Amino acid sequence: MPELPDLTVYLEALELRVPGEPCVAARATSPFVVRSVAPPPGVLAGHRVTALGRRGKRLVLSFDGDLHLVIHLMVAGRLQWSDKPPKANRRILFLLEFPRGTLVLTEAGTKKRASVHVVAGAAGLAAFDRGGLEPLDAGIAEFGARLRSENHTLKRALTDPRLFAGIGNAYSDEILHRAKLSPLLLTSRITDDEV
Repeated sequence: MPELPDLTVYLEALELRVPGEPCVAARATSPFVVRSVAPPPGVLAGHRVTALGRRGKRLVLSFDGDLHLVIHLMVAGRLQWSDKPPKANRRILFLLEFPRGTLVLTEAGTKKRASVHVVAGAAGLAAFDRGGLEPLDAGIAEFGARLRSENHTLKRALTDPRLFAGIGNAYSDEILHRAKLSPLLLTSRITDDEV
């Protein structure tokens, strides 16, 4: 499942291709992928990419006109860049076309969990902020305070998007393995050294 490190790699790859580029077309090939109604994806056509970012486990492409495309890959969603128009494929859910290529959202699973939202304005984008602390931007004291703010197991605390942004099941396991801590340890019992 794409989480913070994977999303960072996606952002780095997109940074080489789309900043300042105008969107030629945005279209869904699956009725299940677009989870917002207004504005429709087609409104992105003609607008330039002004910024790339992340909100928790979601990628955000911002466009001039204060428009934002929010992509949640979920478990089986993947982004691919194609220099040529991609061939029709049942795994393709969404296409974002640029003059130099196409960003393709695919999903290998059958449950179609990946989603795309087109939102306008800061308020529309803020709806995707779950309030989680960015773990790579936090100091030890701030991280420890957030970790201890609720009494849960370490695993549950690390994967709670209201507590920490971008950490899911796979990377919480990696974190706990590296720290040599039990996922069942309660956050109320964690020592300063363990934090």
